[in-house]
Amino acid sequence: MADSSNTDPRSGFCTSNSTFYSKRNPIPLPANPSLDVTTFISSRSHHGHVAFIDAATGRRLSFSDLWRAVDAVASSLSSDFGIRKGHVILLLTPNSIYFPIVCLAVMSLGAVITTTNPLNTAREIAKQISDSKPSLAFTIPQLLPKLADCSNLPIVLLGSGDPISGSNFKIISTIEDMMKREPSQIRVRERVDQDDAATLLYSSGTTGASKGVVSSHKNLIAMVQTVVNRFKLEEGKEIFICTVPMFHIYGLVAFATGLIASGSTVVILSKFEMDEMLIAIQKFSATYLPLVPPILVALVNHADGVKRKYDLSSLRAVLSGGAPLSKEVIEGFAEKYPGVAVLQGYGLTESTGIGASTDSEEESQRYGTAGLLSPSMEARIVEPESGKALPVNCTGELWLRGPSIMKGYFSNEEATASTLDSQGWLRTGDLCYIDEDGFIFVVDRLKELIKYKGYQVPPAELEALLLTHPEIDDAAVIPFPDKDAGQIPMAYVVRKKGSAVTESQVMDFITQQVAPYKRIRRVAFVASVPKNPSGKILRKDLIKLAVSKI
Repeated sequence: MADSSNTDPRSGFCTSNSTFYSKRNPIPLPANPSLDVTTFISSRSHHGHVAFIDAATGRRLSFSDLWRAVDAVASSLSSDFGIRKGHVILLLTPNSIYFPIVCLAVMSLGAVITTTNPLNTAREIAKQISDSKPSLAFTIPQLLPKLADCSNLPIVLLGSGDPISGSNFKIISTIEDMMKREPSQIRVRERVDQDDAATLLYSSGTTGASKGVVSSHKNLIAMVQTVVNRFKLEEGKEIFICTVPMFHIYGLVAFATGLIASGSTVVILSKFEMDEMLIAIQKFSATYLPLVPPILVALVNHADGVKRKYDLSSLRAVLSGGAPLSKEVIEGFAEKYPGVAVLQGYGLTESTGIGASTDSEEESQRYGTAGLLSPSMEARIVEPESGKALPVNCTGELWLRGPSIMKGYFSNEEATASTLDSQGWLRTGDLCYIDEDGFIFVVDRLKELIKYKGYQVPPAELEALLLTHPEIDDAAVIPFPDKDAGQIPMAYVVRKKGSAVTESQVMDFITQQVAPYKRIRRVAFVASVPKNPSGKILRKDLIKLAVSKI
């Protein structure tokens, strides 16, 4: 607990234990230990009417329809297919109105939901299946070929479309048939505790092999409370557009679960398509638009055309996550879309998507910040070499502790022990500092630091400098192996159209601005920098490319 006599109210830093405490009001958490997240969400009172709208078909699911469907699917899973507490259920589908029904039904039984990216290859999906050992899978007919290697897996089909004829898939039902089932009065109700596993999401593995993150019902309840309190959503009048993938922590926890606790309406797009998203905002008078930085940048760059074609006057805020936004982007957006707030969030799969956020325009004007610590969250900034906890305005690894921190990695004690310590601190792998007002700034990924002759060189710092060059459109910096230095900084640069800037000019530009050990010592020109869907640079791909040419 915070020792208030030793805690600075401005930064939240407590000198007696070198811990930063959240300045936000703590979230109320239910005391009853035997509570699942589905029951918690369904028992919250609100004034909402429509829970979900399918943007493509216009199909609407009211809250009463939703809970009837959840109950019917849970009854069918339990009574017809023997699904019990602890069983793992795989969900392989693009965003759809069925996604939340399946998640909520599975979790109400104490069974565990695992999701996978529909873009994954059959091999990647087979690897996740062999790791998580699901008892049953839900998927759409078009994605059945991706389960071809798993012929023994019982499958429930989502939506319409005929299964592949002559296939050897073990199709046992369809979601529509399950939803027609009368909820069973005699179903075995197993006791589900807040500490039981609820979800098993595989983290993107930007620093190594993909690992299954186990989140408990308590973790999800804490996330739901954080989301509902963050947006003051009690009235059921807000309309959110869901463009982010529901298989991802941000999509699953906010859209498939969190927002419906407040009575908000979620408009679901099966995949991201700029025009479809803008049409949906206009058609359904959306008030909140969650997105990732590349979409926000596109909205700024094409603002004139967007505003000519679409009426976005209902929008009150855009919510960005995945990577911090620059001053230029935030100011550019404010100029082009006055009256629409830009709010940001920082979180990891391992923290159930929770960590820090900016909750007002004023907070977002701390340019480059990930925000203030989320409610009930504690942080430490730890010097990576010595393990010493650091005070305000010092850079070190961000550690987080709070009610939304995962239980651990699935069947991987070694990875769990290296990420979660015995006191519940999660090592985020992000190099950060917290300023005198309690704002968190992410400096770099710890694992991506370049080690040049023992010095640590943060690639993000060099990338930010490269982007200030008038002839550079985009850039990524990676460690390149070197027998003398260990590693040297190497830049991949995208030239602006018509530019003929040379390698030596790029290197000289940086040399004038940094300490000698941070100098860029190799440059390659590329057509584009590879990034994941949330806008993070895929350094691993560039490192592979660089090393392949040695």
